[in-house]
Amino acid sequence: MKKIFPLILCLLFGGLFPGTAFCASSHEDLQERMDAAKVVLDELVNVKDSVIPNGIMQMASCIAVVPGMKKGAFVVGGQYGQGVVTCRTGHGWSAPVFIRMAGGSFGFQIGGQSTDLILVAVNDRGFQDLLKSKFKIGGNVSAAAGPIGRDSQASTDWKLSAELLSYSRTKGLFAGINLDGTSVSQNVEDTRLYYGQALSFRTILKGDVPVPSGAEGFVRAVAHAFVSAKDSK
Repeated sequence: MKKIFPLILCLLFGGLFPGTAFCASSHEDLQERMDAAKVVLDELVNVKDSVIPNGIMQMASCIAVVPGMKKGAFVVGGQYGQGVVTCRTGHGWSAPVFIRMAGGSFGFQIGGQSTDLILVAVNDRGFQDLLKSKFKIGGNVSAAAGPIGRDSQASTDWKLSAELLSYSRTKGLFAGINLDGTSVSQNVEDTRLYYGQALSFRTILKGDVPVPSGAEGFVRAVAHAFVSAKDSK
């Protein structure tokens, strides 16, 4: 429970006062987050069952990974996570940027758990949404719980409207997840710290910035997942 209170406070105060010292990260924190995202992608590719269908990975224009998103509740329930995003460009996958995901609901329960999250942008609109400073899933951005199974012939209904497909992994098992009401915002402070200078998300995700050495593993993991899906044809 000791770890839940800082997360809830960071969620509440961070939403009101972005960039507060309470939520500040160190460069080491950011590298650990990047490395954790790589692990999630590596395990996604290597697992044999219950994974993101190849057809969806082939369509991916951007992929966001939020390792260990925290969910907790003590009178006020909430979820808060920080992750990284890379987008496909004309010459590979872009250098990554940092994002925040947050949502909350009132309740009377005590508990908590950690869940890895993956967002897959599956069309040009989804790509543009990730370039915005902030958007809400299920509000101004349409999303759907992604179908599961490497060779899944899932319903194509999501293709008609969904810009983002969402997945979660808890205790090693991947599943589609509904994230309606969750906000996604740029973490400008962490991105500036990681790159050592102020760079716009658009500039980075369009592929105009070289991939930092510390992020090469994560970007390669995304590229490997994408190529593996294409080679499965």
